[in-house]
Amino acid sequence: MIISSTSNGTVYLIPSVIDEQGLAAIPAYIVDAVKHCSVFFVENERTARRYLKSIWKEMVIDDYEWHTIHKAEVTVRAVFIAALKHNKTVGIISEAGCPGIADPGQILVEAAQAAGAWVKPLVGPSSIILALMACGMNGQHFRFVGYLPIDNAARAKAVKAIENEAVSKHCTQIFIETPYRNNLLLDTLLKTCSPLTRLCIAVSLTAPEEYIKTRTIAGWKKDKPDLHKKPAIFILGEN
Repeated sequence: MIISSTSNGTVYLIPSVIDEQGLAAIPAYIVDAVKHCSVFFVENERTARRYLKSIWKEMVIDDYEWHTIHKAEVTVRAVFIAALKHNKTVGIISEAGCPGIADPGQILVEAAQAAGAWVKPLVGPSSIILALMACGMNGQHFRFVGYLPIDNAARAKAVKAIENEAVSKHCTQIFIETPYRNNLLLDTLLKTCSPLTRLCIAVSLTAPEEYIKTRTIAGWKKDKPDLHKKPAIFILGEN
């Protein structure tokens, strides 16, 4: 049941689809939360509007107030805090997956907590969590590294450091790359890591063409995939 009541405003963290064909991953109760909101702070207004219409076809888009998170962050944060002070119910929507997880919405969630608002995270798909669940590596001790350096030498150094930590601390290491640089990152992993180090590649999660495989570096060298422009999560673990 969705409940919306606090004198300091209410914030729903609304998960969105990772892939447009992955609507089955969105729980039905998300629509109830959307119906309670009067203001939305989103990473991309066009795709957020399209997403909400896809889960609630009767929604009248123009009846709601819309703000883009990335536009003048200081100004947007001030507007967000003002909405909470007026006891409004606010929805935060990231471009894909869950707000606040590797996502600029974290800035607003921080402001909501500081303001004493009621913050309600809602269940939905997170590519990071889904990949970790399916990789078969240590789910008790893991670290999300985010993006690795673009420079080739710096990237190789970072990969080696990540691999060493995975072994020394028995820590699963999760990281991502801009889709058009996926193949460059994969090349670095295959050249830098030990042949027995395990690597999971999770591609197009929740889409019909979803692909999640864990192999050793030596195994990937024998069957190297083309990841160009495909949304992917990379996970390294000890052998």
